[in-house]
Amino acid sequence: MTTYYLDTSAAVKLYVSEVGSGWLQRLFVGPRPPAAVTSHLLRVEMWSAFARRLRERSVSLDDYTQMCDLFAEDRQNLYRFTPINEIAIRSACEYVERYPLRASDAIHLAAALNTNRQLMNVRRPGLVFLCADDRLLQAAATEGLAVDNPNDHP
Repeated sequence: MTTYYLDTSAAVKLYVSEVGSGWLQRLFVGPRPPAAVTSHLLRVEMWSAFARRLRERSVSLDDYTQMCDLFAEDRQNLYRFTPINEIAIRSACEYVERYPLRASDAIHLAAALNTNRQLMNVRRPGLVFLCADDRLLQAAATEGLAVDNPNDHP
């Protein structure tokens, strides 16, 4: 079974209707979803994305509460979180020098590459990095990850 790493630009599509949401929901919503790995950073970024939509009034208070509740449930049942350790931070610092990435994107890239190495070390297939940010996708592909953009699956 494929292991997927979701950054925030991909994961938010499971909770907010955007291009690519249907594809991600077909992939991850059901009785036997594939492995979904992400960084602990996702927790703060998702709350930020939800709160921004509430502030901008693009979602109602009821929708906001439902998104938060569903994400809280998925934190327990869907996602496996990889820690942000000193190695990941050092790697992320290198990635922001090498690629035009925001700090949080570099942390996601470092976490994904670390998880990918762990999978390969136990002779499992490498992960697929899911992201809707072209710069981050390019950096991930350059670093050797298999990548996919939910926006390519309307």
